[in-house]
Order: sequence, then structure tokens, then C-alpha cells
Amino acid sequence: METVDSNFNEREFYIPTYILSEDESSDDVDLADVPTCPVLVFINSRSGGQLGGDLLHTYRSLLNRYQVFDLGEETPDSVLRRLYLNLSKLKSNGDEFATLLEERLRIIVAGGDGTAGWLLGVVADLKLSQPPPIATVPLGTGNNLPFAFGWGKKNPGTDPNSVISFLKQVMDAKEMKIDSWHLLMRFRAPNEGSCDPIAPLELPHSLHAFHRVSSSDELNVEGCHTFRGGFWNYFSMGIDAQVSYAFHSERKMHPEKFKNQRVNQGTYAKLGWTQGSFLPSRLHSSSRNIGQLVKVKIMKRQGEWQDVHIPSSIRSIICLNLPSFSGGLNPWGKPNSRRRRDRDLTPPFADDRLIEVVGFKDAWHGMVLLAPNGHGTRIAQAHGIRFEFHKGAADHTFMRIDGEPWKQPLPVDDDTVVVEISHLRQVKMLATHGCISKGVDDPSSHGNHDADGEDDSDEEDSVRDEQRKFGAAETFKIPDDIDISHLS
Repeated sequence: METVDSNFNEREFYIPTYILSEDESSDDVDLADVPTCPVLVFINSRSGGQLGGDLLHTYRSLLNRYQVFDLGEETPDSVLRRLYLNLSKLKSNGDEFATLLEERLRIIVAGGDGTAGWLLGVVADLKLSQPPPIATVPLGTGNNLPFAFGWGKKNPGTDPNSVISFLKQVMDAKEMKIDSWHLLMRFRAPNEGSCDPIAPLELPHSLHAFHRVSSSDELNVEGCHTFRGGFWNYFSMGIDAQVSYAFHSERKMHPEKFKNQRVNQGTYAKLGWTQGSFLPSRLHSSSRNIGQLVKVKIMKRQGEWQDVHIPSSIRSIICLNLPSFSGGLNPWGKPNSRRRRDRDLTPPFADDRLIEVVGFKDAWHGMVLLAPNGHGTRIAQAHGIRFEFHKGAADHTFMRIDGEPWKQPLPVDDDTVVVEISHLRQVKMLATHGCISKGVDDPSSHGNHDADGEDDSDEEDSVRDEQRKFGAAETFKIPDDIDISHLS
């Protein structure tokens, strides 16, 4: 039996039960015992094969089991509402322990990018007076969010010492801000058929991230269908999302084949070939060039839209918030000083309220990301982006938010299908020192991007705030009969 690290002091992370439930007594706590780094832990127990369940067991054995939550049993919005309501009551009664604990509270979420985005959306929607920063444990296939903030991209160890090591990293981590983005899609109600998003294998859409607005929502327009949501990492459209859709569908049909992260990634590559990601677009009419499907506009200055030329070879467009995509690759790269001057480009900061728009021709083009200084076709960097679909150009397209794909039917008789992306708000992340994500005000963000010598060739180179929510904290529910393993 493995010996647990003797230097581990659980009290540094421990949350007393009375903080979590108003029915418990606070008689056994003392102000001197306020933990240095109290953590709430949320785990998608069905992520990473058996790893999610193993991780849940380990965290509950090391900490107060009541501060560790299985997302298959309780949603994060219900947990956080209950916790902060109790904290408010305790503070109003003069409980200094509760006051200090709230100031120091941190969140750990273990799962894939979908699970991490769910937690971020809940914290953003609740608009807490002291929102806790969030650390992410990689338990998915891509793990772009954890990788971007220094937590790695490989499934972690689930033994006690591996968890203790992670907890110590959380204690030493720095806080960073991260932008979030609002996604709006609107079109006239079709004459026939449904245009609701279709998740892999026709299941209800997996996330709060994209859904139809209610008739009472001020975003709703009579005679139109309006969908909205948000993302933290990226939104993509085209062949990239189509391959992801095929992967998720395959995993739904044969979950027994997707127990290993490396096998999952190999399967993803094979599907890239069979779906045409490596093949010329003329062989696959369903994944035609983006420029044939949509007109693209960007907002360089607030309220001013301008057209953007999309090279005829581009088959996927990625709208990036973080410098991590497809398992840790950086499609934007680091523009050298000439590119920055001539095209008004900057490095990709996590909190600059700018989104990076990158194009790819096919999967072979994506291979350039594996080379030093490799990047995709930089299309634009902007405060917002708008896609206007050409009438009758296609009856569907594929889209993806933070790793969660869907097939989007389009009304063929409508020339007003619009997808618009705009800045929403910011939340706090926990990051390791030296992580690849940088903030505008981070001293390490400046001075190391001015690589004049790098090979940077690129031949083609007013909605009210309360409506702009992820829906995570108020509308997202997991039906009893829905498996949440797809969030990994």
C-alpha cells in the first residue's frame, strides 16, 4: 500500500461541514483553523473512463467528503447557491471564520473542456461578490483549458500522492482573468422542418452552451428562431467541427472503445481522414469552402463592422480565445513585429477582449502547428465577428463550442441566417507560473513576442448584460435519463 505524503496537512484545504450546510454546528472550529486554501471540488465521475470515479474516491478520502461533489449527482449551480446563501447568513451573524474562508475559497473542477466550461459558466452567471478562481483537472480528450493554464493535458494520477501534489499546486497557483464570449444565432422560422441543433446521435444538446431562447427572453424576435450561448476557449465552423461530430457519434455508439486517452486521440485522427479532413474539398461537397457558405464581418472598433476576405481554400474557421486548440496546439502563434505593425496584430492574450480568427484548408494545413512557429492562416483579430450565411448555400453546417460539436440545420429559403460573437465578461482562473496563457498586465507577457527572426510567413494571411448568460446557473438541468459522460 502506498504511503501518503507525510507533509500533507488536510487542514490547509479543509472546509468544515457547517460552512456547507446550515444544519451543522460550528462549535468545533476556531479562527486559527481557517484553511490557507479551502477548495470546493467538482468531479465528472464519468470522465476519463474509470479515472473520474477513482479521483472522486481519492478526494473524498483526503478531504471532507461533503466538499467534494459528483456532477452526476448534483449540479454546480445548486451547490454554489446553497453555499453562498449559507456564507451570507454566517457573515451577517458575525462569523469571521466564514468571512475569511470565502476570501480564500478556490474551486477545482475535474473533467473535459465541456465540464470545465460548465463550471465557468455557472460562476459567471451567478455574479458572486467574490467569485472564486477555478483550477481545471484534465480528464478529457483535448483538455485545452487545463493545458492553457498550466495544468497539463494528460489524465492525472488518481492515487493520494498525485492528488496531494495537485492540491499543493493549486495553493501556489496565481490568479488570471479570462474573457468569455457570447454567441447569438438568429434566422426566420423555416417554412418546413426543424432547425434546432442536432447533437451527436440525435441526443439533446449536451451543454448549456447553446440553446433556444424562451419566448419571454428579450433576445427573442417574433417570427424568428434565436439561439444563444457562450464559450471560453473556441468556436469553430466547418470540417473541423464535422470531424468532431463524427468522433462524438462514434463514442456514443461504442463507448467501450474510448477508455484510453491515447486511443481516443488516434481514433480522432482516423476520423479526420474518413470525413475528408485530409482530402481536397472538391471530393466532399458537404464540407465546401467557408467563403462559399458565409460572408464574414469583424468589429475592429466598437459598433463598426467591416467585411473580411476569406481565401477560397479555407474549409474551417476557428475563433480562438486561448492559445490552445486540439490538445494544446496554438493556431494563432506569435506574430512577429512586422506582422503586428502591418496588420495590427498582437499576441493572443486571455483577457484583452479580442478574439483571434484563424482559417485552415484541411488537416494537412493543420500539421503546420506541429512545426516550430507554425500557425494557421491568420484572418483577423477583433472585438466581434459575424457570419452571414448565403441563401441556399447549404442545408446544414457543423459547429463546435469548446469541444462540443453539433450539426446545425439551416433554412434553405432564408438569406438572413446570422451567427454573431461578441465579448461577454471575465472570470478568474487559477494558473501555474509559466503557463502558456498570458494576461495583458502580466510582466512575462511582454518582451518575448517580438521575434523578428521567426518564420512567420502566411501567404493568405447591445444586448443587456442579464440576457447574455451561458444559461448555466438558471436553465441547465441534466435529465435523469441522459448520460453526462459526453461532457468529457
